Amino acid sequence: YGDHRDLHLSIRRQRQMCIRDRNSILPMINKKVSSVTKALEGISIGMTLMIGGFGLCGIPENSILELARSGIKNLVCISNNAGIDDFGLGLLLKNKQIHTMIASYVGENAEFERQMLSGELKVILTPQGTLAEKCRAAQAGIPAFYTPAGYGTEIAKGKEVKVFDGKSYILEEAYKADFSIVKAWKGDESGNLIFKGTARNFNPIMCMGANQSIVQVKRIEKEEN
Repeated sequence: YGDHRDLHLSIRRQRQMCIRDRNSILPMINKKVSSVTKALEGISIGMTLMIGGFGLCGIPENSILELARSGIKNLVCISNNAGIDDFGLGLLLKNKQIHTMIASYVGENAEFERQMLSGELKVILTPQGTLAEKCRAAQAGIPAFYTPAGYGTEIAKGKEVKVFDGKSYILEEAYKADFSIVKAWKGDESGNLIFKGTARNFNPIMCMGANQSIVQVKRIEKEEN
């Protein structure tokens, strides 16, 4: 939304459950943090990050901006696309903070093209559906899956192939990420989220797909007892 008042939640993959018995109710952990700087604590050199959004829609732009200010380098970024030159992941590329870019569409970023062709940036192009499923598999705890996408192409090199019902499939492994950084429309202090419109693209499947999730939200709602 470009609103620097957006709030942030920090959500660990192992969620705290509300435990009830006859005598007590243990409340959920409050996952709201005071600033985007606080939310990004723990991200360090060489980590793997999932970054939500589709094109420029639904990207956690304030989180990316703060990450650019931090100067943390040698990052591996998993995202549908690489932003544009002066916005989104383009800011990290401009600062040469990304070592490896895993994406499905990269056609609108001149700096990305320059770094890729010069060998400065390692690029792993992945079919969009495969990229989405590798995120979802990580979220669900599924280590790998078979897909026909990419069979017979450069993507299949070095990967296991199996035939099911006469059709060839390649084995793809789920992503392993340290943090996912996503954007949601609404959330509460316990980390429950609502994604709206086109932002329901890679954000829901990346959220909880990493060891820890950082969520930029437009509104935080009070929880009902």
